Amino acid sequence: MLGTDFRTGSPNWLDLGSPDTRAAAAFYGGVFGWEFTPAGPEGGGYGFFRTGGGTVAALGPLTEEGAASAWMVHFQSPDVRATAQRVRDGGGTVRTEPMDVMGEGVLAQFTDPQGAQFACWQPGKTGGLDVAGAENSLVWVELHVPDQQAGIDFYASLFGWRHSGMPMPGMLYQVLSVADGAQDQGSFGGVAPQGGADDWAGAAAGETSRWVPYFHVGDVDATAGRIQDGGGSVLVPPADLPAVGRIAWAADPAGAVFALLKPNPRT
Repeated sequence: MLGTDFRTGSPNWLDLGSPDTRAAAAFYGGVFGWEFTPAGPEGGGYGFFRTGGGTVAALGPLTEEGAASAWMVHFQSPDVRATAQRVRDGGGTVRTEPMDVMGEGVLAQFTDPQGAQFACWQPGKTGGLDVAGAENSLVWVELHVPDQQAGIDFYASLFGWRHSGMPMPGMLYQVLSVADGAQDQGSFGGVAPQGGADDWAGAAAGETSRWVPYFHVGDVDATAGRIQDGGGSVLVPPADLPAVGRIAWAADPAGAVFALLKPNPRT
């Protein structure tokens, strides 16, 4: 599972684009207990979700014309400009060219060949999230695309990711790991085939290629209740997955999709 030992290809930042940042801050504060701290006048409405003094995610207004509210997963790159060229070479799109963010790091935003949006963060003064893997923080990311193998091949060309098959009910799930270290210790996410009868979660959320962030919670059912109380939607009710844990999928009041996970205890 994900932690804060970020390496090339690790999810190292996560932010939410919302049409109403004040409402989004209130919603996620009620669901996860996060506090929102604005970045200041120079931040353009951007700010940080924190718990225990550490940043777990960020929030900002929508900046692209026609954009819908969504969570954006960022992956660590040692050279975002080189990554941007590999995205182009692999058939993806550079939506936002690499730019220095006030010395904090270098950012670029992309769309993969199957339509899933993602970003890269090259650390500067800010290395990444302060908290990941703990309760009420990012613990897993999942790619849903029509062609599972093509998705794996594209991202492997960017980050050198490894993958291994994990049988799941009705499908072969692919677990992703960073390029270095022990594969089981470097796993951070997976790829699920989009479409068809087995894509129960993706079908409930709408057949759209996307990266979905999973947040670690202590009680999936209680958190799902708070989501509904706050005006969000539970897209996939809490359910147990063998060898994984208890999960649910949800959307916030503006439609941004995310998931909950209470992992099974490690033996």
